[in-house]
Amino acid sequence: MSARPRGRSLRTRLLVVVGVVLVGVCLAMALTTVLAQRSYLLGRLDQRVANAAERSQGAVRTLPDSGRDLGFLTEQAQAVGTLAARLDDDGDIMAAEVVTRDAGPRALTARQRAPLAGIEADGSLHNRTIPGLGTYRVSALDADGSLVLTGLPMGEVQDMLRNLIAVEAGVAGAGLVAAGGVCAVVVRRQLRPLGRVAATAAEVSRFPLGHGEAAVLTRVPERDTAPGSEAGQVGAALNRMIEHVESSIAERRSSEERMRCFLADASHELRTPLASIAGYAELMNRGTDPIEPVVAWRRVSAESARMTGLVEDLLLLARLDEGRPLQVAEVDLAALVAEEVWDARAADDGGHDWRLELSLDASALVAGDEARLRQVVAKLLGNARVHTAADTTVVTSVEATDARCVIRVRDDGPGIPPALLPTVFERFTRADTSRSRTDARAGGSGLGLAIAAAITTAHGGRIDVHSVPGHTEFTLCLPVVGADDPAGTRAAVRSRPASV
Repeated sequence: MSARPRGRSLRTRLLVVVGVVLVGVCLAMALTTVLAQRSYLLGRLDQRVANAAERSQGAVRTLPDSGRDLGFLTEQAQAVGTLAARLDDDGDIMAAEVVTRDAGPRALTARQRAPLAGIEADGSLHNRTIPGLGTYRVSALDADGSLVLTGLPMGEVQDMLRNLIAVEAGVAGAGLVAAGGVCAVVVRRQLRPLGRVAATAAEVSRFPLGHGEAAVLTRVPERDTAPGSEAGQVGAALNRMIEHVESSIAERRSSEERMRCFLADASHELRTPLASIAGYAELMNRGTDPIEPVVAWRRVSAESARMTGLVEDLLLLARLDEGRPLQVAEVDLAALVAEEVWDARAADDGGHDWRLELSLDASALVAGDEARLRQVVAKLLGNARVHTAADTTVVTSVEATDARCVIRVRDDGPGIPPALLPTVFERFTRADTSRSRTDARAGGSGLGLAIAAAITTAHGGRIDVHSVPGHTEFTLCLPVVGADDPAGTRAAVRSRPASV
């Protein structure tokens, strides 16, 4: 049984926050309304008390000089509940009556008079609670030496305030319930896309990504990736992450596949000379084979040299893949290419027509490893010599501007099959079936163009090929000295010079 997650969900927290805000707003509005209504009602009551006090004061002046006469309560037709009292100079109650509904004015008891004592005759308003009568709003005035106190009951005001509070509480409660329901529905609808995003993330997390299996991972639905909402932004970000994961898995699978092919091809290439060496050595040990020992040893030496070259090429590619820096110096590509063309012409015994073209609008100086750049040019020329017929014309040109230096090697041979063009710079790629070879053993292992591409990339340049029947052209582009180096290769090389 799974453990219940601790803490509140986002939806619950949002509802709690909204509920607290709504309750606060309702309380503030109710309190404001009650205080405003209370102030209004008390203001009207105070005005009535002041008017009643003035009428009582005027009536007292017309009465005989008697400190206990409250006859004006009847004469003035005072409202039911009106309270009046005569005070002596010390503020003590001499007489106090209240107007009743049926029996007319009724005298107050001593217990009811007690709260009225001590009120000064300055016209100020006071609240007094009279036992058996309730709370009164009272005021005392001086009527030419006769102190008279008048009061009106506050029960009506209090009843109205209680009723107002009850009505507001009911309305607020109903409003809170309705608002809470609406908020719950709205929050649920707004967070529903986030729930679907979370479900998608959970489903992706259960996929065995560590196995590198090729599969299409689940995506967040398009309706949940709208940039106008936070949930949509999260969904879009999750989709981008899933796409990145898929591309990473595909790249890793492709890399693993290339590595398996590379190991298989390397093993095959190494096995061939090793088998030859082992065969010739076995024949020589037996001493029964009619082959001359000198010829056998020559073959063993040739196969050993072939295997050594293959191993050195593989080691060079591995070091270039690691990004190990080259030894950098200023190299004159025009002189370097001219020397390599002369070397290719001297090494060619097949009758190729070798030509050199120079188009130098600026110095052809580049920053790079001269030995490795020479190796690139030699491999391009060797590729043209090995894979074309004897009467093929091979033209090597050098073009230099203020920004770059371009080397082109083109021939008028049969060309590269279109199916091989996308992989021509990959390792162990050979086109033996479509291009003539003068020597079955001279074609190499298919690493020459891969090494040329790796060295060019390490120098911050690029290499391309264009081939159709009758025209094949390799283009090598390198930044010249003083031009921007987008790859930053030369700076890194100068900081850590090392030999590849």
